[in-house]
Amino acid sequence: MIRPTLRAVLTFAATGPAAVALLVHDPALWPIAFDLGLFVLALIGVDALLCIRPSRLKLSVDAPSRLFIGSEGRLTIGAAIDGASRPVTIEALPEQSGDATPPDPVRLVVAPGASASAMLPLKPLRRGRIVIEALWLRWRGPLGLAGRSQRRPLAFTIDVVPDIRGIASSAIQFFSRDAIDGIKVQRQKGEGTEFEALRDHVQGLDNRFIDWKHSAKHLKLLSKEFQVERNHQIILAFDTGYLMAEPIAGLPRLDHAIHAGLLLGWVALRSGDHVGSFAFDARIRQYLQPSRGRSAFARLQNASGELAYRADETNFTLGLAELNARLKRRALVILFTEFIDTTTAELLLEGLQRMANRHAVIFVTLSDPLLANVVDADPGSFRPVAEAVVARDLQRERAIVLERLARMGVHCLEIPPRGLAVDLVNRYLTIKQRGLL
Repeated sequence: MIRPTLRAVLTFAATGPAAVALLVHDPALWPIAFDLGLFVLALIGVDALLCIRPSRLKLSVDAPSRLFIGSEGRLTIGAAIDGASRPVTIEALPEQSGDATPPDPVRLVVAPGASASAMLPLKPLRRGRIVIEALWLRWRGPLGLAGRSQRRPLAFTIDVVPDIRGIASSAIQFFSRDAIDGIKVQRQKGEGTEFEALRDHVQGLDNRFIDWKHSAKHLKLLSKEFQVERNHQIILAFDTGYLMAEPIAGLPRLDHAIHAGLLLGWVALRSGDHVGSFAFDARIRQYLQPSRGRSAFARLQNASGELAYRADETNFTLGLAELNARLKRRALVILFTEFIDTTTAELLLEGLQRMANRHAVIFVTLSDPLLANVVDADPGSFRPVAEAVVARDLQRERAIVLERLARMGVHCLEIPPRGLAVDLVNRYLTIKQRGLL
């Protein structure tokens, strides 16, 4: 499509006052005043003819097939013009759909006989899919009075998945720390409650672990040796209600929970436990049977990537009762959820009370730094004071709910997103070391 530019419109509009001035100065000059407008129109026409034709523009576009949530990708655009005799500036803007930041147009200066390239940033805001449907191009003639625009269909599809790049390295830190200190072997054989083997009793060993029956049989003192229990069931329970879709630190709460849950799943699988997942809001959305081994992590990753952002209110009674019924043996349930105040948390407390009677439960919620900032804001006027009072009340009500959960025996974690994953894994290791499973 060819259209006049803003420069052409302003130039043509400027011929009006010039023509009026000529007529006021000498009415006999009316042919010149009339020709001024025609001259500008002719220049616009010539510039349009000199515009590069779309058929001479060679374009190449490359996009990643997958992006991790919270990271940034690149859309690479390359352009070349056949038979160009002058540099041409091309503006490019992708036509995209999906939850991503709006792109800004990028410019490519294509020199004669050469090609140019540029990169457009792609930053997903939520998991799901980004579709680059087309690329809009625009360039001008040598005088800048006429321009062409063209839409090039592309149909690129980019899947946005949970970020697992740092999970392996973070998990290795937990295992390598134990390996360096030499603690891991001792924990495996000395701090659990699962019988491992018999050994000669020596001075320093706990006398409570002497196996008197086998000692009498072998005519020497033998002690029982224990190891850390394995094959525990670990359930990652995700609340996918509307409160978990609220963004915090640039990402929805649900994505922070998925990242921390995957790290915990990796560590638990490496420790020999069985890991499964459960998701619910107004109804049950997903249940992945606990399993072990390397293939279990791939299933866990795929299942977490399918968790959608819902606008429904969470039914804690239904979700927790259903999960409690599906678990046939004692398990560690990690519940990632969010609540507002004590009133909305009543049903949550009732459901967790029944859950904590049979299983070990870790209650995970993210603390919003916005509330702390509002409370600590300088009270320069009435509005900051009123906001600080409301924020302080919300913090007090959350503290009441967490205190009631702690009295039920539920392990509570309310921390900022940055420290969620590490603190969650440390709490899991602490529970295992104390033999609470």
